[in-house]
Amino acid sequence: MKSFRRRVLLAALGTALSACASRPAPPVQHYSLGMSRADYRDYGGAKSDPCEAEPRWLSDELTAVNGLLARFVTGTEKLATPEAPEHAQQVELVKEAQGSLPRVLDIHESNLRGLARCGFKDRGAFPEISRRGQELLKEARTRLAESDAVLAAAAVRTTQEKWKEESPQRESTARGTWCTADPKVGEATVFYARQGLDGGTTWQFCDGARVEQRSGAEPTFVEPEGLNRRDRRKVQPPRYLEAAANFPAEEIDRPPDGSAPKSASPEP
Repeated sequence: MKSFRRRVLLAALGTALSACASRPAPPVQHYSLGMSRADYRDYGGAKSDPCEAEPRWLSDELTAVNGLLARFVTGTEKLATPEAPEHAQQVELVKEAQGSLPRVLDIHESNLRGLARCGFKDRGAFPEISRRGQELLKEARTRLAESDAVLAAAAVRTTQEKWKEESPQRESTARGTWCTADPKVGEATVFYARQGLDGGTTWQFCDGARVEQRSGAEPTFVEPEGLNRRDRRKVQPPRYLEAAANFPAEEIDRPPDGSAPKSASPEP
């Protein structure tokens, strides 16, 4: 009887130890990025061995994450091409990825390392899953590393577009502030100056004249339109060029990108 009880006790102890040695599989986590979805498990975070998982399930999970990463890499390949039609959509995708994708990448990398220790690592699709996973991890991390500069440039372009759209209103306000209702031709009064995104600068005068200077070129005078012969004699280009040169550089309306030169006043 004692021998029987001892065998029962040992069997129960073995069962308990076996249960302790094998941890339950971690819960499935659901992840979405843009229009992509993937279910995966964090084996490392749960201190669970992926080699004890059902191979078919593990294969499906790793393949799902690989697929999501592939779609992310492909879906952001025009990120550094602002003129691409899909650029705005790709900017939004990488913004979303910045907040959530790094954690998924770390878990996926940990799971792939765990797979490398499994006895079934060389069976079926696992070799290709592992190879492709490592490749996609590198590509996705590179894309995220590049995204800060790209997003900063996109923010500058958005600000510049707003600045450009509002420029006519600023010009109109300046005209109403500095010009009389009936400006005299030939007075050479600058009321507004703007530097364009191409680096060129234009000085506007109350009588309709302009001084234009392309980046790296000499300034040129553009007389008002529709002048009669008498008014044309009143216009003296050197006076306009001098007025443009003396216009305060800090009052020139510049693009909000920080790359404009400190002074854009032309030399007469």
